Amino acid sequence: MDEQNPSAQPCAESRNAGKNHPHAGGLTHDNTRHTTRFTVIGNHLAQHRELSLLAIGLAVHLQSLPSGVRVDIKTLTARFPEGATRIAAALRELEKHGYLRRERKRIPDGRIVTRTVSCNQPGRRGSAPEPSRPPARRPAPRKKQLPAVPQPAYPAPTLLRTAVDLLATLRRRDPRLLLSATDVDHLAPGVAAWLEREVASTAIRHALTADLPDDPLRRPAAFLAHRLTAQLPPLPPYRAPAPPPAVRHQMRNCDGCDRGLRAPEPGARCRDCRELSATAL
Repeated sequence: MDEQNPSAQPCAESRNAGKNHPHAGGLTHDNTRHTTRFTVIGNHLAQHRELSLLAIGLAVHLQSLPSGVRVDIKTLTARFPEGATRIAAALRELEKHGYLRRERKRIPDGRIVTRTVSCNQPGRRGSAPEPSRPPARRPAPRKKQLPAVPQPAYPAPTLLRTAVDLLATLRRRDPRLLLSATDVDHLAPGVAAWLEREVASTAIRHALTADLPDDPLRRPAAFLAHRLTAQLPPLPPYRAPAPPPAVRHQMRNCDGCDRGLRAPEPGARCRDCRELSATAL
């Protein structure tokens, strides 16, 4: 039989890491199980790392209230010592992190009211706030097409190049006439049509830049397109092509009398020799 040693020290009990030890430093709990009037609060809220203490406390208060209770800022300010500014900031925190959402709803009498929804566990279907959506972007307004401009009958490359150079220098007359490359490509045929009508570049530049309005030119390219069309000069009168210059043949010797004459090929005869030959026949 085993003998008991009355002088042996009793074995120390092993500590359970899950229990609180009153002699250790830190927090201890003296809990009593609730059976009535209690609210279950998730640790994700009670220990939230980004919410302020005021926001956490306000969320706990909201989750403990029955449905239908007024929770606007004025009511909450009358209930708690914190001012309206701090309470409004706490509500925005809860809204940002999904513990609160506000919905505008039209009631049967036609009025629009704001309904506050408290979410005890953001992210769960049925209680999660609607995912925040970026504000709808307004469709970019389409740039209005430029008015049509006159077209040259023969758009020669040199003519168009001169037109482009002329348009590029208009901003020196007035900075408001700064044109984009697309604008210049659109307007160049119109300037070429003026050049085709034998209008000098200086005259075209003056017609496009003289008497500009004092108001800002919001669409300078459209303004120039209008002037190119409205002030287009008429075509010059038709001119018959000049006759080709007379051909001067090479000097040769007459094959009959050795007299000098101009003839297209060797062996030609002068007029006298041709008449003698005709008489002899």
